Amino acid sequence: MTGDKIKILIVDDEQVVVDSLLKICEMEGYKTSYALSAEEGLALLKKENFDLILCDIMLPEMNGFEFLVELHAKKIDTPVIMTTGYSTVENAVKSLYEGAIDYVPKPFEVDEILSALSRGINYRKIKNILEHAESSDIVYVNCPSKYYRLGVASWVHITGEGLATIGSTDLFLKIVESFDSLKLMEVDEEIYQGSSCAWFTSEKGFVHDLLSPISGKIIERNENVLNNNSIIEKDPYFDGWLYKVIPSDIEYEMKNLTSCSSDQL
Repeated sequence: MTGDKIKILIVDDEQVVVDSLLKICEMEGYKTSYALSAEEGLALLKKENFDLILCDIMLPEMNGFEFLVELHAKKIDTPVIMTTGYSTVENAVKSLYEGAIDYVPKPFEVDEILSALSRGINYRKIKNILEHAESSDIVYVNCPSKYYRLGVASWVHITGEGLATIGSTDLFLKIVESFDSLKLMEVDEEIYQGSSCAWFTSEKGFVHDLLSPISGKIIERNENVLNNNSIIEKDPYFDGWLYKVIPSDIEYEMKNLTSCSSDQL
């Protein structure tokens, strides 16, 4: 997909947000349409196809969650990136469970939107290739069956001792494409479900935040991956883990996670 062919639908009831997103998308050469309600968005989707949807969670009448349900019911598989206020991170995490592929908190910076758009477009590209090509150079590995994931990006594995190991999915790495550097948090720091816990800087200069699948205290980080990024790319689920964590509320947070036992793109 080239920039002039990519079509993005913006669904948000705040005109000032719509105007900002339109300007950012058009700056990148994307074709854009917008709707001020979920109902208007569904009407546009009935008339034409889009490559990506940017949708606010807090919408009048039909909210972002209900919008995702309607998309599923109508068999519309266009990837959705949610936007949300800082105070609704829990709702944003829920949106990942309900089928959104990413979310961006408000107020957002231009670079945050551009980074999210690049991930969404790459996700759509990979999905199209896998669905329509008889053979493909794109191969990604699902996370192991005993793991759980938050959205499509991060995974967690609970060990027998009640500790948790977390890392990035292979699909996330394919969406990010190749990355030049990785930044991790420090041991003894607290991570929170749905908040950034690692930062991948791509060759294009985008910083891609990895959202933590659970909350807890970091007791160990994988220094090996900092010294050799290729470890993650070759083996993201075992040698390429990022943190070992003492979970703070795993039973409650499990409701936002998806079992990898029946994974598919």
